[in-house]
Amino acid sequence: MDPFTAIMVAIGAGFLVGLLLLGLLHPRTGAQALDWRPTRSAELEVQNEIDDLDQMLEATNARRRRRGEPELTETSLRASIGADVAQTAKRRDDYLEDLDIAQMLNAKNARRRAKGLPEITAEEYRAQIAGERR
Repeated sequence: MDPFTAIMVAIGAGFLVGLLLLGLLHPRTGAQALDWRPTRSAELEVQNEIDDLDQMLEATNARRRRRGEPELTETSLRASIGADVAQTAKRRDDYLEDLDIAQMLNAKNARRRAKGLPEITAEEYRAQIAGERR
């Protein structure tokens, strides 16, 4: 190794080790050194979120009243969100099932082609799977 390269690597490593030791052995934390404190407490942040949600719900209900629609409640919102989440989960499961069947069908048709047999369709494969499940 070239002496210049060795010296530069040693200087870089020494600098890195010095920084790590300085960080580990310093008596104060970074927050103490910067005199940093949160501007608000966690309780105040939670209360602000609750107030924001109440304001948004009230504004939505004001618009719904003007249109003659029934008002929303937190319970009805939770039920609506629950239904949306359930519908999304069902669509995801259906998609993944279709993807699994397509992948299995591709593999099955590849094996059938290798044996010289005709390929089967997705409907035939689904019927075959349904027959095996019974």
